[in-house]
Amino acid sequence: MPPTACPTLRHLLFVLNPVSGDIDKTELEATIRRYCRERGRRATFFHTSGNDDLGRLRSHLAAHPSDAVFAAGGDGTASLVAEALAGGATPLGIIPLGSGNGLSKDLGIPQEVEQALRLTWDYQLRIVDTLRVGGRFSAHLADLGFNALVVERFDQGGARGPGAYVRIATQEYVNYQPAIYHIETDQQTWEGPAFMVTIANANTFGSNVIINPDRELDDGQFEICLIEPFPNLAAPGLLYHLYTNDFDVSDYTRRLSCRRARISVPGQAEVLVQIDGEPCRLPTPVEVEIDPRSLRILGPPASA
Repeated sequence: MPPTACPTLRHLLFVLNPVSGDIDKTELEATIRRYCRERGRRATFFHTSGNDDLGRLRSHLAAHPSDAVFAAGGDGTASLVAEALAGGATPLGIIPLGSGNGLSKDLGIPQEVEQALRLTWDYQLRIVDTLRVGGRFSAHLADLGFNALVVERFDQGGARGPGAYVRIATQEYVNYQPAIYHIETDQQTWEGPAFMVTIANANTFGSNVIINPDRELDDGQFEICLIEPFPNLAAPGLLYHLYTNDFDVSDYTRRLSCRRARISVPGQAEVLVQIDGEPCRLPTPVEVEIDPRSLRILGPPASA
């Protein structure tokens, strides 16, 4: 669906995560204030702390309305702000400062701070779908299986950045045992072992792995992208397909398109899930549903 025109933004709130990614944010507020002041915008700030951030942000927005709210952090920060804004008229902007920044990459948002700040005055408005995964909000991607385990280990560790993620993934791959999944959607049923089960309202992980090619954030449906168990010798070829937009070419991949799904792991009462980069454990079955056109979001203009 084509982007929608949006009026001039004057009063901007920036939600800052002080610990996202591996990036020094010492001068970030000063940079944002200067950029906005030079263009006739007023910038205010909200800092996350890990203590009821969603509730505090909602209260702040109710008391101090803004024309747009920018998430300055990684996918977790973007998802936090998106959840606070979903269903309302205030749009989300993103200043990508995390380890992966998957949602901003899917939207074509520049990954450099000053280029991303251009969205405060030169942008197009998109209205996109969001997800509910086990009752929890998701603006981008969620998954069960190998990547969820790696994200949990990454979250528990002290190191940040892509290098730490790759190191953990390499360590966990050696002894990883795929689980059996039972998946019921509004279109079909599937059961079998899977290395990874991704619930995708978008295309790309922050690592640039293209898990769901040629799908849109606003098409009213999501995909369950399955990577089935594969021999070690097949791993390089599978990785090649994932990085070259050829997910469907591999013998070890399949996708299920749907609007609702129920995912269970026989014999397990709960399962590890990562949602927009944040790990959690959810009771099974995990219910997933789409919430069409529920979030307004600022993307680069078509000419960018």
